[in-house]
Amino acid sequence: MALSPDGTAQVQPIPSDMNTVTPHLVCADAASAVDFYGKAFGATVMARLDAPQGGLLHACLRIGDSAVMLMEESAECQSVSPMTLKGTPVTIHLYVRDVDAAFRQAVEAGATSLMEPQDMFWGDRYGVLRDPYGHQWAVATHVRDLDPDAIRQAAAAMFASQA
Repeated sequence: MALSPDGTAQVQPIPSDMNTVTPHLVCADAASAVDFYGKAFGATVMARLDAPQGGLLHACLRIGDSAVMLMEESAECQSVSPMTLKGTPVTIHLYVRDVDAAFRQAVEAGATSLMEPQDMFWGDRYGVLRDPYGHQWAVATHVRDLDPDAIRQAAAAMFASQA
């Protein structure tokens, strides 16, 4: 906590353990989602608030150096999960040290493989999963540094080979 010029305590507008952008996932059965994210991605619980009538009001998890917030699907809060929506237009991108090991771990924990890890034209080894709660995750390890021209050329070659 910082002090203002008059010596009183000043609250930080962005908490020191948070980033500027933090995903906030809505899950049907959010309490079991907390357990899944621990098994699949090594998430640890930073904060958890259970609802008096059962279920989860809110949780804040830490995956690597990032926070992920989580809540139960709730009509009162106008929050629906991808399961209710029958899909999601959002993909959460997760960088890890070893994409192949992380991908296997997530699948063993219950995620569904949508695209097995492979080397991509932009320099990442990259795979895509859907978790049991309907959220889509791209899991990647950066394996090559490429300049923008090399990426454009590699993308053009890839798309030309698919034509």
